[in-house]
Amino acid sequence: MSEPVVDVHSHVFPHLTRAQGRVLADADEPWLRVAADGTGMMMSGDAEYRPVHAGLWDPERRLADMDAAGVDAQAVSSTPLMFGYAADPARAADWCELVNERILAFCADAPDRLLPLCQVPLQDPVLACEVASRAAAAGHRGVHIGNHVGDRDLADPGITAFLAHCAGIGLPVLAHPWDMLGADRMRGHMLPWLSGMPAETQLSILGLMLSGAFERIPRTLRLCFCHGGGSFAFLLGRADNAWHNRDIVRADSPLPPSGYLDRFSVDSAVFDPRALRLLVDVMGPERVLLGTDYPFPLGEREPGSTIRACPGLDDAARARLLGGNARDFLAPAEAPAGLVASEGGAL
Repeated sequence: MSEPVVDVHSHVFPHLTRAQGRVLADADEPWLRVAADGTGMMMSGDAEYRPVHAGLWDPERRLADMDAAGVDAQAVSSTPLMFGYAADPARAADWCELVNERILAFCADAPDRLLPLCQVPLQDPVLACEVASRAAAAGHRGVHIGNHVGDRDLADPGITAFLAHCAGIGLPVLAHPWDMLGADRMRGHMLPWLSGMPAETQLSILGLMLSGAFERIPRTLRLCFCHGGGSFAFLLGRADNAWHNRDIVRADSPLPPSGYLDRFSVDSAVFDPRALRLLVDVMGPERVLLGTDYPFPLGEREPGSTIRACPGLDDAARARLLGGNARDFLAPAEAPAGLVASEGGAL
């Protein structure tokens, strides 16, 4: 039986009303406006944020799209607009509980194909641990987090403690760039997505490495960065060179950046077979997972097409990238990492 095709990076925005959005905040609250013709608009208070289609909130439409694209399973994570990291922690915790319940409901009719990831109030790492533990007990297969909370990056001691907690309960972590740096210089043309997202992810990965945070996080943590790890793979040589030649770069990390490549994975959302070839060369074929960013228009329109077109991959490596790696990454904590897919590619 062939490996299933498993997409580790897809988003959902449950059909939450404006009143429900106010669980989180009294202004700029996230909610979903759905018109009579079936079109949708992600909203931030009164402001229109992004037009969307039914695959974002309708599981039947999503499953039909997956069938048409040959995708066996998706990890389903909230849209970053929903994170709520600027809110009061107690309200954010209540919001996360509501969102997590809705994500479970979204996935309930196809539990072998739609794999729910929870979100947490990361601005309060203690609360985040509590919410993550409850979500894992309720059936969530992982946790989806932003790559920073204000000026606190993933190497922040509180967030590092949260990552260690996830390692301890066997909950995989999917890290997504958001709230991009330099927004005042990236007006128009979706430059925050085109330039800011890769920079955010590069910053987070290097921060974990050079701060020594990876030395404090259990090796059992399953951590995956979206969007191909941003600019990290292309700039790894630059970072290694700096570590070897400047003591201020290596002051807190006993290993050069390339010494930590076995501590995390990345998705395949780079959209160019040549870029994916570099990514596989840097990370290894066991640490690149199919990610499409479904259902957004900047995602991969033909899931897995970049992997299938990537030069130099043998059949075994291509199968790992298309599904085997994501299947292992998302395996329930009580199951071995080499979990065997059931008939039809289910997880």
